[in-house]
Amino acid sequence: MISLFISYMILGITLSLPAGTMTIEMSKQGLKNGFFHGWFVGIGGMTVDLIMILIIYFGFSEILMLPAVETVMWLIGFLFLLYIGIESIKEAKQPLEISDTNLRKKSLFKSYGRGIMMAVTPSNIVFWIGVFGTALTTAINNVSGYQFLLVASGILFGILIHDIILMGIISYTRKFVNHTFTKWTSIVAGFLLIGFSLYFALLFIGEIKHML
Repeated sequence: MISLFISYMILGITLSLPAGTMTIEMSKQGLKNGFFHGWFVGIGGMTVDLIMILIIYFGFSEILMLPAVETVMWLIGFLFLLYIGIESIKEAKQPLEISDTNLRKKSLFKSYGRGIMMAVTPSNIVFWIGVFGTALTTAINNVSGYQFLLVASGILFGILIHDIILMGIISYTRKFVNHTFTKWTSIVAGFLLIGFSLYFALLFIGEIKHML
C-alpha cells in the first residue's frame, strides 16, 4: 500500500516539474506577494486537478475530448490567459512590499481564483487526460476502490510537495530581490501568458474553420 502511494506521489512530483503557465503565475505571485499568494495559485490548480481525477474516475473524460468542447475550452483559455497576462503587466507598476501587514491586505482568494483560471486552460486539461488520465485509467483497472484513493491522493500529494518546495525557494529568493527585478518578472510573465493566450486563440480559430 505504501509503495503504491509513494510511486504515484513521485509521478505527481515528476509531472509537475515542467514549466508552464501555472508555474509562471505561481512564481510571479510568490515573488510579488509572498509564499502564501503563490501557494494559493497552486491550491487553485489542485482544486481543478481533483475535479479532473473525479471526471476520469467516473469515465467522463471522453466528453472533454469532443471537438465542440475542445473549441470552447480554447476560447476560455485564450480569454483567461489574456486577462491574467494584462493584469500581470499592470501589476509591474506596483511597488514591492515585503512586510506582513501589506501582504495581509492582498486577497488570497484572488490568488486562488487565478490558479483555477490557469488550470482550466485546454493545454492543462489535455495534459491531464493524456498523461495522468492514462496512469489513472491503468490504476482503475488494476486496483480496488480504496486503493484508487491511494493512487489519487499520492498524485495530489506529489503536486503539493512540488508547489511547497517551489514556493519555499521563491519566498527565500524574494528577500534578496529589488523592485526592478520583480517589475521585469511581472512584465516578462505577462507577455509569456499573453503569448500562450494568442496560441490558444489560433487553435480556436483553426477549430472554427475546421467545423465550417
